[in-house]
Amino acid sequence: MIYQEQVMAAASKLAGYSLGQADLLRRAMGKKDREKMAKERAVFIKGCAETNKIAEKKANTIFDLLEKFAGYGFNKSHSAAYGLISYQTAYLKANYPVEFMAGLLSNEINNTDKISVLVGECKRMGITILPPDVNRSGLKFSPEISSAAAVCERRMLHRDHAADDGRRPPLQDEAGAIRFGLAAIKHVGAGAMEMAIRERERGGEFGSLEDFCRRLDPRIANRKMLESLIKSGAFDFLSRERAELFACIDDALGAASAAHRDRAAGQVSLFGDAHDEIAPVRQRSVTPWSDREKMLYEKELLGFYVSGHPLDAHAHLLASGNYRTISSLNELSDRATFRIAGVIAQVEKKFTKKDGKAFAVVWVEDLTASLELVIWNDVYAVCAEKLVAGTVVGVRGMLDLRDEALRAVAQSVCALSAGNGVPLRVSEEIAPLELHFAPETSSDELREVRAILAGCRGSRPVHLLFHTGDGNVVRVNAGMNFCISPAAEVREKLRRWLSSENGAPELVASAAA
Repeated sequence: MIYQEQVMAAASKLAGYSLGQADLLRRAMGKKDREKMAKERAVFIKGCAETNKIAEKKANTIFDLLEKFAGYGFNKSHSAAYGLISYQTAYLKANYPVEFMAGLLSNEINNTDKISVLVGECKRMGITILPPDVNRSGLKFSPEISSAAAVCERRMLHRDHAADDGRRPPLQDEAGAIRFGLAAIKHVGAGAMEMAIRERERGGEFGSLEDFCRRLDPRIANRKMLESLIKSGAFDFLSRERAELFACIDDALGAASAAHRDRAAGQVSLFGDAHDEIAPVRQRSVTPWSDREKMLYEKELLGFYVSGHPLDAHAHLLASGNYRTISSLNELSDRATFRIAGVIAQVEKKFTKKDGKAFAVVWVEDLTASLELVIWNDVYAVCAEKLVAGTVVGVRGMLDLRDEALRAVAQSVCALSAGNGVPLRVSEEIAPLELHFAPETSSDELREVRAILAGCRGSRPVHLLFHTGDGNVVRVNAGMNFCISPAAEVREKLRRWLSSENGAPELVASAAA
């Protein structure tokens, strides 16, 4: 069978259905309504016996075939439309790959998970994804050719080499790439980025962080937006360290705000020019962010890694043949054992209902795909401290394909770090301080914790554990900006979130360790 109309015809001819009754059967099958399907099965079997003297067993077999097909089949008009759309999209992907993928990415601009998948497809197709840039990015993803000369050359070739039938051949993308759209960066706001692009078109490219702040409405150029733009690499064209730009945000905003106030008051410079650029803020001497920090920020704000990948440092291990790619696990059968290397993307701590033992559900990803991994208590007790987002791990496990989804149970988890010749960062050597929050935690309380962390900067990582009330815990890494001092007075300030009052075991003693 090819079309849903054939389901209706089979019901009519075999079981004596009227066309109206057959259409109701088709709808019930398509919606997978079990109650209606059970009733229709009885009617169908009875109709087959009365109309064509078909045995019950044979009628059941026919009904099963109809039911299976109706779950994914379409009617003729829909099939024709979908077929045409499939042909058109396949043509565009084959002949205009850069433009096609840019459109596809823009269509999913608010879905970072889907963007990550599509970026992987772009890499497979050999299409480069360029990082966001406040001087070159559009609001959405856009095709970008290497130079204006290349664009002109491509257009002339396209015009001069017309096909014999008068139609132009496909315009192939030889040196194309896709520029990341500003609206796809988390925490910046599409409206604010649209106004930034308009200002760029009006007044030319931005020359500095201070120039960017000066030329935008101070209600738009706020700290949160600038943090996200800097962390995602949108100011890398300045050839300054991201950490240094990050440290200059307050100065840039302050200088821009002062300039706005002067303009509003009608003040001009000594030479009568009301449009003088503000003086650049003084450069700061700060420790540059490590490659790992940059990549983690990119992953957080863009949904994927731009300047590199945490697995790049372990290329020798991946090339050794000792690890499978996650995408290749689809080739294995249920309960097959495997060994992979990947980056932890997300961690959820949970407890068993029977005896309250801790376990975790972890999402691990490599350069090809992601895998949902269940880490039961016996393994979790050994590797719990390693289960932090951004950590590169080696996993030995067993596939669990009962639901036809790519899941697995971990048999062992180890960090690919010092033991493999890759040095650990200082922040990775120190056990994180865990702060626990009850389900009823208020936003005011979270702001209080944020203020304490911001005022006690240091080298010790902080993990926030949110208790959901149903026995589960969601662990969140507070990030590099909120590493704290290990001093006793800091622990004292945070004592309230270290105790059992928030549904967690007493951790004050361990925090002091």
